[in-house]
Order: sequence, then structure tokens, then C-alpha cells
Amino acid sequence: MPNTANITPHSGYSRWLWIIAAGVGLLLTLVATQSRAEDKKQDSSKTDVAAYPSSTPRKLVRKVDPVYPQDLKRRSIGGTVKLDLKISANGNVEKIAIMGGNPILADSAAQAVKQWQYAPASASSSLLLNVEFNPNH
Repeated sequence: MPNTANITPHSGYSRWLWIIAAGVGLLLTLVATQSRAEDKKQDSSKTDVAAYPSSTPRKLVRKVDPVYPQDLKRRSIGGTVKLDLKISANGNVEKIAIMGGNPILADSAAQAVKQWQYAPASASSSLLLNVEFNPNH
């Protein structure tokens, strides 16, 4: 009968897997720390605007910042909300289509953007808008 006294469930192969997992965890921690440092340089509710190629960008006259839901911020839930806006000739935001993002953050962004006012123009225009929510700010 073979001697099984030196065989343990955590010997050899399992030990190497644990070392590899610890190394991967350390690497991910370093990447996350670097990412957080870069995020701190950005504003918590940054807004990027991209006009459709057929229209000229409208000047934003009045901007209302979105409310960051405290429950999501406390849980470090953030991201980008993508909105498609239709702006009337007189500068009011007529229509908002949510193109992507967390539904709760999208609702907050849409409520704020509805209150925005743009400079008057000769015709209505469309605008693609990204609203960033960063829980670290």
C-alpha cells in the first residue's frame, strides 16, 4: 500500500494556481490604481458634444448639471450616458432619445439636459451628447 502521509489537498498544482491568481490580482490592482488616478483628472459629470456632420454646433447658453444619484455614487456605479438631442430653432431642447448607458443615470442626465438652452438658429438641429458620471468625484 502506498504511503499517502505527504499528500495534501493544497500541494503542488494548487499552490501554483494560487501564486498565479495572486499575481493576476496584484496586476489588476495596479491597473485599477492607475485608472483611478487618470479618472481624478476628469470632472465627475463631464459632457462631450458631437454635432451631426450636416449641422453646425449650437452654442450652449444655459447648462444644468445632472444630479448624481447618491445611492449609485456611494456604490461606485458610474459610466457614460449617450443622448441624441433635437434642438428647436429658438434653442429649446425639444426631444431627447437615450442611446445608451445606465437607465438611472440616463434619467438623471435627460432631466438636466431638458433644461438646457442653446443659442437661436435659423432651423432646428440635432446633437449627439455624452454625459459622464464619475463616482470618484
